[in-house]
Amino acid sequence: MIDVTDLVVSYGTAIALDHVTLAVGKGEMVALLGPNGAGKSTLANTLAGLLAPASGTVSGTVRVEGRLALVPEGRQLFPDMSVADNLALGGWRSGQRDPAPVYELLPRLAELAGRRAGVLSGGEQQMVAVGRALMSRPQVLVVDELSLGLAPNITADLAAHLATLNREQGLAVLLIEQNARLAFELCSRAYVLESGQVRAEGACAELADDPRVASAYLGGAIT
Repeated sequence: MIDVTDLVVSYGTAIALDHVTLAVGKGEMVALLGPNGAGKSTLANTLAGLLAPASGTVSGTVRVEGRLALVPEGRQLFPDMSVADNLALGGWRSGQRDPAPVYELLPRLAELAGRRAGVLSGGEQQMVAVGRALMSRPQVLVVDELSLGLAPNITADLAAHLATLNREQGLAVLLIEQNARLAFELCSRAYVLESGQVRAEGACAELADDPRVASAYLGGAIT
């Protein structure tokens, strides 16, 4: 569903992603781990079409099969608009404005439909961000920092919803996280991104015992 090959993304002279290669197969849940500043959000924005690969002598390709939706870091809701209106904006590309399927998956959103997004709790706002992405009826979902700023029980509830979507609907998921424990519980494979480069990859069961992963999660350098 996602095939990234030799990708370079730069901001002026600063290279944010340096020849990154990764893939997410149909029906897979794959994690992308790394400390702050590793380039994780840059990759998410590139996949969503918000940034372009660097041009010139450096090659790089991004291929996405099917419709991709992004749950951005920091949620990026419209705080003065209702939950229902935030969800409706997520359906703009697909032309699907009926939130009923999303309410079925996330019943709490139906209860919050008339409330302004800006007055919700962090967990409720993250649920709106996930619901908004699902309104586009995606085949692949990129979630940037699901657990950021949330209590563990709220994170676990949202993670369970993602696992259900993957299991029952075959939704492919790229989970971008700093929380390695959460990522390993949800995903079968993972990549570790550090300083814009993939420094480790493989099955989560194997990476869980790799001291380099702990180093990356804590912000150290991978050698």
